[in-house]
Amino acid sequence: MDRNIYIDNVPLDKALDLFMERLDRCDYFEPETEVVDVLNSQGRVTGAPVFAQKSSPHYAASAMDGIAVKASLTYGASETNPVSLLKGRDFIEVDTGDYIPREFNAVIMIEDVNFIDDYAQIIKPAVPWQHIRSVGEDLVAQEMIVPSYYKIGPHEIASFLTAAVETVEVLKKPIVAIIPTGTELVDRGHENMAPGEIVDSNSRMLEGLCRDWGALPVRYEIVADDRAALRETIEKAKGDADMVIICSGSSAGREDYTASAIREFGEVLVHGLATRPGKPAILGIIDDKPVIGVPGYPVSAHLIFDLFVRPVLLKKQRLDLPEPEKLECKIPRKIASPMGVDEYIYVNVAKIKNSYIAYPLNRGAGISTSLVKADGVTCIQKDNEGLQAGDTCIVSLKRSRSIIDQTLVAIGSHDMSIDFLCDILNRNYGIRLISANAGSMGGIMSLVRKETHFSGIHLLDYDTGDYNLSYLKKYLADEKWILVNLVKREQGLILKKGNPLNITGIKDLTRKDIRFINRQKGAGTRLLLDYLLTKNHITPAEINGYNREEYTHLSVAAAVKNDACDVGLGIYASAKVMELDFIPVSEERYDLCILVDVMSERNINILFSCINSQEFKNKLTASGGYNLEMCGEIIFKNQL
Repeated sequence: MDRNIYIDNVPLDKALDLFMERLDRCDYFEPETEVVDVLNSQGRVTGAPVFAQKSSPHYAASAMDGIAVKASLTYGASETNPVSLLKGRDFIEVDTGDYIPREFNAVIMIEDVNFIDDYAQIIKPAVPWQHIRSVGEDLVAQEMIVPSYYKIGPHEIASFLTAAVETVEVLKKPIVAIIPTGTELVDRGHENMAPGEIVDSNSRMLEGLCRDWGALPVRYEIVADDRAALRETIEKAKGDADMVIICSGSSAGREDYTASAIREFGEVLVHGLATRPGKPAILGIIDDKPVIGVPGYPVSAHLIFDLFVRPVLLKKQRLDLPEPEKLECKIPRKIASPMGVDEYIYVNVAKIKNSYIAYPLNRGAGISTSLVKADGVTCIQKDNEGLQAGDTCIVSLKRSRSIIDQTLVAIGSHDMSIDFLCDILNRNYGIRLISANAGSMGGIMSLVRKETHFSGIHLLDYDTGDYNLSYLKKYLADEKWILVNLVKREQGLILKKGNPLNITGIKDLTRKDIRFINRQKGAGTRLLLDYLLTKNHITPAEINGYNREEYTHLSVAAAVKNDACDVGLGIYASAKVMELDFIPVSEERYDLCILVDVMSERNINILFSCINSQEFKNKLTASGGYNLEMCGEIIFKNQL
């Protein structure tokens, strides 16, 4: 059959207006209600006003610990003329909340009473009805507690119970049918997955978002890429749910049936948005209910859900769409963006000195970890070709400002020890550490631009055989910085378990049957490789895969593990964690360079405490491949 084509690249605002207007015309947002027990009502929205069934308090009650008296018997009491009252006849003792019998009309606080045998002596007259709560002081029977379309919380439940309300009428939770599609999908990931199999994590993410927004998700079994099977599932879902979400199959491939299936049952309003990611989304109507075709990539799916599903679900529950906190930030590097498209970019945010910086995360629509790491999102509008380094942007925050203000940034070379520091800083000190793998030279350039608090570096000086100092003195001569050793570590060749290709050293990288994977330009490991190649009289052109790059040691190890290559250069710890073989070729010094002027003295001291902690050193020892003889040692201070 012919492939689908996009109807258009519809601008976001136009698509949302069209969608909401069409649903309004269907009376989709007309409220439907149900009755629930008060104890099950938290988070629900009232469908009708809630009235008190009894007054609170429903009797005259003491507001204090003390004695209940007849006010008239206390008149004239003073310090020079105390009045004595007889227990049982003139007063009774009461505690807060006790019933006040009708013959008494005032309460005197216990602090103002002097007991002598069966008498209570008072030195100040009581005013009628003092310290007595009247009937209905809190709520009067048949008084409205909350109106319609009011979100119920813990305080409301307490008031309902006090007022003898047993059930409340609430808006029904919207039921959202989620249909995952794709022959390649499996429910859960496992070590022995076949190439081409993909875990259906999207539908689980969308389930959770529905719950967060007050809806009731119903996830269907995975539907293979088969038109008849998809039709059958949509037929069932459209009758059971208030909204239907079809995961994947929204693009224009040979097995993308979502658009044609929606047309068969109803109407496609939009197929193709002027957004990035999320372009192939579909907005449709079946039986006067919204149907949305969500792209298969996680970041695209999340964005479309946030932009279209969330406003519909909240409006159906008469809830306002919350306005996120916005923060003006600087962008550290140039970001190009195509004209005519609203591009959403997920970012980390941190405070460096007095400015907030937004660090763009990986822009790939399939990078689900971007959603985990993101502090917020910024949008490059469709009439803009991008942002230049140093430009300001507005970030809609997804994480609290207090967390962002307690964030340290490490940009530079990758090492697993940084992950250990991240955990210890967060757990023991409440300080978040975010790291970006930009290579050692990338870290130094970030220090130069004052975009990071510290950087991990391991740059070999070919002339001296030393690490890092010559580079720092060259590029950061006019800055205050501290160079501290984190570890010495083993660099070597990471190989498949059992070394099936019998690789013995650097010279074997020239063999035609061996696929190599390299680190990115500017990485210390890349510089080390070039040094070793020169030493062994090998040119890059002789190596199959020299120009193929990864950005972390773990990524190199994962590529070897999953047969994307045969060998890479990396640290022993990453080979060990992936259960791979390792041939050591060099021990190197991995240091941290701390920029003193952008990091508070308190946080510098905390970082040193973590580095020198036994907990940190135990984790390094357990990982293997680390030499801790210099760990925590200050190598150099550039104090100007």
